[in-house]
Amino acid sequence: MRVSVYAAATEGRWKLWISLCPAVDWLWWSGRGGGGWNYSKADGLVMLSSGMPLGWGVKLREKMEYSYATQKWTAAEWRACMIDILKGEIRAEETARGQRMEEWGRELFDVRDMRDGRAGWSERDAGGPGSEEELWFDAPGCMREVSHSADCLVTLLCGRSFLQPEVEALLEEQAEGAERRWKAAAQLAHLQGRLKLEAAVGHESASGGGGDVSGMGSIRWKLVQAALRLPPLLWRGAVRRRAEARCLRCGSAVTGRTPCAACGLLCCAYCEACLALGRSRSCALLIRSAASPAVRCTAAGTSPTVAARRWGLSAAQAGAAGAALGFLAARGRRAAGRGPERFLLWAVTGAGKTEITFPLLDAVLAAGGRALVATPRRDVVLELAPRMARAFPAASLAVLYGGSPDRWIPGRITIATTHQLMRFHQAFDLVIIDELDAFPYHNDPMLAFAAGQACKPDGAFILLSATPPRKLQRQVSFGRLPHAKVPVRFHGHPLPVPQHLTMNPVHLCIKKGGLPRAFIEALRRSLAREAQVFLFVSRIAHIEPIRGLLRRTYPEISIEGTFSEDPFRAGKVTAFREREIRILITTTILERGVTVPRSDVYILDADSSLFDEASLVQMAGRAGRSQEDPAGTVLFLSPQWTSSQRKAIAQIRRMNAIAHRRGYLKGRKWP
Repeated sequence: MRVSVYAAATEGRWKLWISLCPAVDWLWWSGRGGGGWNYSKADGLVMLSSGMPLGWGVKLREKMEYSYATQKWTAAEWRACMIDILKGEIRAEETARGQRMEEWGRELFDVRDMRDGRAGWSERDAGGPGSEEELWFDAPGCMREVSHSADCLVTLLCGRSFLQPEVEALLEEQAEGAERRWKAAAQLAHLQGRLKLEAAVGHESASGGGGDVSGMGSIRWKLVQAALRLPPLLWRGAVRRRAEARCLRCGSAVTGRTPCAACGLLCCAYCEACLALGRSRSCALLIRSAASPAVRCTAAGTSPTVAARRWGLSAAQAGAAGAALGFLAARGRRAAGRGPERFLLWAVTGAGKTEITFPLLDAVLAAGGRALVATPRRDVVLELAPRMARAFPAASLAVLYGGSPDRWIPGRITIATTHQLMRFHQAFDLVIIDELDAFPYHNDPMLAFAAGQACKPDGAFILLSATPPRKLQRQVSFGRLPHAKVPVRFHGHPLPVPQHLTMNPVHLCIKKGGLPRAFIEALRRSLAREAQVFLFVSRIAHIEPIRGLLRRTYPEISIEGTFSEDPFRAGKVTAFREREIRILITTTILERGVTVPRSDVYILDADSSLFDEASLVQMAGRAGRSQEDPAGTVLFLSPQWTSSQRKAIAQIRRMNAIAHRRGYLKGRKWP
């Protein structure tokens, strides 16, 4: 889209603005908007362009610097400064068109002084004299209508980050009739500081703020003064350092450029990383709500005894919840301005991490705040939703995933897949990231960026993991990351410690057409004790051959295989839980989120490079999760004894030792 771009001076300080509806801006700066608008009186107004591509206008707003001498700039000086800031974009467009800018874009920099009042607005400007917008704004009650629409729009967009089509869809569903002149309402809310108007693809700002940086030091002031005496094409002092174009929604660097009918450019940048959520372009309007301060949780209720009594937590769970509550209560006393603070909840598989978060969510809700629980997978979102609804029946709940019917609900508690976080901006006082080491969140900078954008700048992150990434483990060991460990499961029994069994690689077993006797005997013992068997393999291609070999050995046993692309995976997992399937051969797709009461775990080719320490710990964590069968059997089967296997076993033993030392384990025996 194209927008108007102008500069306004108040009390000698200049700031550049973009406008979706210039009639609103004129009423605002002229003081005709009425008391309900809380308008500002401008000392000076300079129209820089009445139809500039949005991305160019936003870049000017972010990169241009001003001084008191700006008030004396001529139209030529304004134009020269803008051309210098946008010279990269202009050069790319000239190359694509094969024409100099003077032949196709001179009107983009049509500078006009508007100090003489509304006559400064050209007939080409939306809302200019004699236009339809002007006649509407002169109608009785129109300013009151715009003010009401702005309030409605701000409420609906609270904590959101939406592209223009999403805003229009939201208004169509939630505020019938408001979509007719929503741009006027959005512009008023922007002038009031309640909404931010951005280009979906933009440039990182060196100062990290808006365009008003007139309070500069004496050295920069001298540079700007010197710049005013330079030839226009050598202008340097009034331009901040340049930065690469990035998508403001997902944070990805932007490389794609195509012709665009919306802005008329042949080199309109767009983001290829988040296309599934709608096209993010340099001319696409991204509307965000302004952030409010995060709520402050009090220290009341941080006692582990109180948490255990109210939420039915074990001693280990209550201790971790108390430490996290203390972190939330104390964060306001720590240094501010560094962004959201983080707390790691390091809990073993089956420890009941969800229940530990209940006291934290309750504290934020009691303080009037909003909380987000983000998890990588849709099935986990659907599993968490009813549990959260039972725990917090009075709180509005939004459940978000691809195709979710709750997409417009502003829940006090939001449960979402991590991809949905790209539609939020500084919305939540508390963000809980579940399974932060799991795919797709782990090692995906786009999702990490989205999570950071969703939390208020002075909010807090609670990171949940049974197997934190090495980087976080190092920060814990050096005392740089506040944390709490839950080294025992809710039933109080130690974690099953894996045993190693030497076995030929799977591909050799398949080639020879037989499985080792030691493996068959171990499997027979598991079946004899009526356990369900997880049989993990490193490759999808191994599933069917292994299934065939096992069926020859155990023809009376139901044996199935599944993997990520299996269309019947959900049904097979359900049948496995219900004991209709006794042995389930699978990949690491089932290393998390699946609980079967009486189960044993066999990991074939445990020395594979595809199985790191974290995945081995997670797979081992499928055994011993129930009170009725807390021990379980875990076997690592491989010809080699690798570092990952040793580290996984060492981590499990270490957690058992901590649990024993703290008195969490039932009985005296532990591995």
